Amino acid sequence: MPSRVWLQPTAQLRPLLRHRMAKPVAFGLSLLPFFWLLYAAIFNQLGANPAEALVRATGDWSLRFLCLVLAVTPLRIISNTPTLASYRRMLGLFVYFYVVLHLLSYSWFDMGFDVADIGRDIAKRPFILVGFSAFVLLTALALTSFNRAIRALGAKRWQLLHRLVYVVAGLALLHFFWMRAGKNDFAEVVVYALILGILLGWRLIRFISKIRR
Repeated sequence: MPSRVWLQPTAQLRPLLRHRMAKPVAFGLSLLPFFWLLYAAIFNQLGANPAEALVRATGDWSLRFLCLVLAVTPLRIISNTPTLASYRRMLGLFVYFYVVLHLLSYSWFDMGFDVADIGRDIAKRPFILVGFSAFVLLTALALTSFNRAIRALGAKRWQLLHRLVYVVAGLALLHFFWMRAGKNDFAEVVVYALILGILLGWRLIRFISKIRR
């Protein structure tokens, strides 16, 4: 019975995922948050503190896309939909895209692109240091996300490197937690922690079951 529940919707979904327009549509949908923020910034729709709104929104979308990337493999395996794997690279690059926007928003609106001040802020505030560390790791993953990098590194070393996404997830959650701790607001932190906990816990259970077999 559980398999039939999964097979009915996924059987209809597979042809759509393989359609030549599916990836362009997914690409366009992934850009919608950016265009909304751009529109809101131009037409003064970001509230009383536009700078804070941009920094927070780009950070939120970075975390949401990270959750989507980590959800691809469980969904692919549980629903028996191999085509989903072809979307993982694009979603991963959108994680980096929104993280870069997050860093630019902070660097511009909070620090005025003053490199010395940014360096001191990274060293002084732990949650900024953690966030910047996640950015550095994501940069390495983004630069090696292409087929040429896979061939250059070799499949095993490439897979080992890209497991750093789990470290990135932990750093991103810690960054978010520390940021919200200042305002004693943990509701969203708990939601993301549960989502990431489920996605990473699924991988851990699968890994342990493979070792036992």
